[in-house]
Amino acid sequence: MIKVLEVSSDSNIGGAGKCIITFLKHFDRSEFDVSAVVPRNSLLLPEIRELGITAYELDRLAEKSLDMGAVGLLRKLFAKLKPDIVHTHGCMSARIAAKLCGIKTVYTRHSVFEPSERLSKGVGKLINGAVNNLTADRIIAVAEAAKDNLTATGVSDKKIDVILNGVEPLKILPNRNEVRQSLDIAPDEKAVAIIARLTEVKGHRYFVEAAKLLLKEGVKAKFLIAGTGDTEEEVRRQIESEGLGGHVKLLGFLTNVEPLMNAMDIQANCSFGTEATSLSLLQGMSLGKPAVVTDFGGNPGVIKDGENGFLVPVKDPKAMADRLKLLMTDSALYDKMSASSLEIYKSTFTAEVNTRNIENIYRRIYNNESKI
Repeated sequence: MIKVLEVSSDSNIGGAGKCIITFLKHFDRSEFDVSAVVPRNSLLLPEIRELGITAYELDRLAEKSLDMGAVGLLRKLFAKLKPDIVHTHGCMSARIAAKLCGIKTVYTRHSVFEPSERLSKGVGKLINGAVNNLTADRIIAVAEAAKDNLTATGVSDKKIDVILNGVEPLKILPNRNEVRQSLDIAPDEKAVAIIARLTEVKGHRYFVEAAKLLLKEGVKAKFLIAGTGDTEEEVRRQIESEGLGGHVKLLGFLTNVEPLMNAMDIQANCSFGTEATSLSLLQGMSLGKPAVVTDFGGNPGVIKDGENGFLVPVKDPKAMADRLKLLMTDSALYDKMSASSLEIYKSTFTAEVNTRNIENIYRRIYNNESKI
């Protein structure tokens, strides 16, 4: 039995937390003994324990990659539990503590963003690379773009495995028409949804601009925005000032996206500053929903241009509008991309595929097959 300890510094349930929960639902309990460490009162805690997984709460862990007090607390816990592998999710403290205990480590890079010059050039790159190479036996990048970020900051590419995220499939709801009606989507309208935290780099302003262009062309559609964040009021004002209130709707934070995913026809993603392997895109694909997305970060690893959707340049509402219109107006193309979306999901992005790939990393480390 391989004993693994998953460590997260997240107090809330974001993308990394969802990935942890997905793994905990699907790992092979006959081969792996997995428990978790999270910040005190983390929202992850009840979900982890509901799965029958032992979870430990620690102080000084919340929202911090590195805290020397947390290193001490984690070192004591690791010495007591004696795991074979510590798998960290955005927590340098845990990697340092594990190495001080002589424990093998895995680190998952869940995000994609342009690295600063401080870390990608000169002494900063050398130091960052040395620290990461020393404190991780293997590094999992959730997108090719995440791997590129790591190597740009001095991390050895021989340390990195690209394992794309996976999700459980959403259910096809029998009351889709009722859901559409509740969202004020008319029978002759197409529905496009963007499901993302409302922050500048997610590009919601360009989504609204694309909607304006399409509506001016007479396209019958509703444009739905799910999520909250620091640009919510700015986006609301943009919608109102453009007179789009009847067609572009802010839905707020949704605890369950399944009804919206069923109701929509197409998903959009306008990110230009941070995007790994979008879980929302994968969930949509599990229902056969094609997408139009920017060619940034991990998006090209999910959406194959011309197969299960389209890639467009960042900050280009005209290109976004043109591709959305093509999917809205060409039913044969839509059906082809819908079928392809489901096929690609089943072959590459299921929770089971993702979990088996992570388990293979654990086996390699446990059996000393990951030295470089």
